[in-house]
Amino acid sequence: MPKPTPTVSRVCGDTIIELVYDEGARKTNLIVSRNGQWTREDTVELSGGEALVPYSPDNNLIRHHCVLLPSEPVESGSKQQLLADIEAYLHRYVDFSPLFERLAAHYVLLSWVFDAFGEVPYLRLKGDFGTGKTRALMALGTVVYKGFFASAASTVSPIFHTLDRFGGTLIFDEADLRFSDKTADLVKILNNGTVRGLPVLRTLQNAQKEFNPAAFTVYGPKIVAMRGTFRDEALESRFITEDMGTRPLRSDIPIRVPKSLRSEALALRNRLLHYRLTHLSEIKSDSSRLVDGIDPRLNQTVISLLSVIDDNTLRDAFVAQVRAWNVRLIADRAATLEARTLAALDALAERDVPFIALSEITARVNSDELGASATARDIGHVLRARSLPLYKSNGRVGLPKSALRAPANPRNTDPRGPTTAPLARTAPGGN
Repeated sequence: MPKPTPTVSRVCGDTIIELVYDEGARKTNLIVSRNGQWTREDTVELSGGEALVPYSPDNNLIRHHCVLLPSEPVESGSKQQLLADIEAYLHRYVDFSPLFERLAAHYVLLSWVFDAFGEVPYLRLKGDFGTGKTRALMALGTVVYKGFFASAASTVSPIFHTLDRFGGTLIFDEADLRFSDKTADLVKILNNGTVRGLPVLRTLQNAQKEFNPAAFTVYGPKIVAMRGTFRDEALESRFITEDMGTRPLRSDIPIRVPKSLRSEALALRNRLLHYRLTHLSEIKSDSSRLVDGIDPRLNQTVISLLSVIDDNTLRDAFVAQVRAWNVRLIADRAATLEARTLAALDALAERDVPFIALSEITARVNSDELGASATARDIGHVLRARSLPLYKSNGRVGLPKSALRAPANPRNTDPRGPTTAPLARTAPGGN
């Protein structure tokens, strides 16, 4: 008899296996779907000899509602009706903008079939204190696929292990964190979690104290709440963002969450489980919905959500928003320090002078209204990264104009002859 394998979810060809939890009976089972028919089982024996069993109902993540599961499949109805009911549920408890409300409902649906795609975007709720971010996380997190709630107060290790073992959707509150090892690990989860097949490696030791790195699967949908933005441009491009608190709260939004939310959310999870069991095999990425003329990474981010949107009006509105994001992405790239430095160099090189001082480049960059001031050391790092070595000439640090046309090797060639000497050390902070 093979050793039982505790299982949350498994897809084996046409067979889909999902964990369910009946809170009233304090019991877990595996729902096994084959050829459109499903059964409730305590053990599933696979052809390779593996025996799958459900996680215990006493598991802390399940018992304390840290991970939310359905209790049984319930007829989902049509896709259109299911989406309408998700929208109505979100509308009762959260004040989203009309477009985001519809996109969020489709994102909930996407979360239940995310493994049919190779990439997924993230949702972000952005705003100051008291703007409804936590309420929105609660409403969304109770209906997405295996919603797993965490916050800045959580340690990193259980987040890695839960995503790896349970999969599902990470619901992360208070994502504004100062830089630390913990922050770096969380950013790795977000950076690697949009694309299938990019696990995060973490250093572990086995019982014999041997170095034994482990790969943690972090791919899947994620919803975060934060006040600001991430510095990483690539990470920023993965979010579909709703700015919370930009208008007066609707008068029909309840101040306190009623008890009915939990029962409504469970009813929707049960219908969404049925949708997953009956439709997962037929869902795939639709390349005809790629957006022309935008950044490939942005297309990669949004194609899965576009593939589950059938309403042409909604899809057109979302595409218009994606195009606006692409314009901002191009503008943000132009505003980077590297782009500003090179633009300053181009402007200064138009003068009839043989040498461009670092102080002049720095002053030119800082006269640009696009960003915060940069130091000469910052500019020096950018120039060295572009293979433009700095020299010292007549007491000034800078680079010869000829280096812009033909970058020199600072170890072997001195384009200014004996009057200049290459700087072998890091670019100085002064003139």
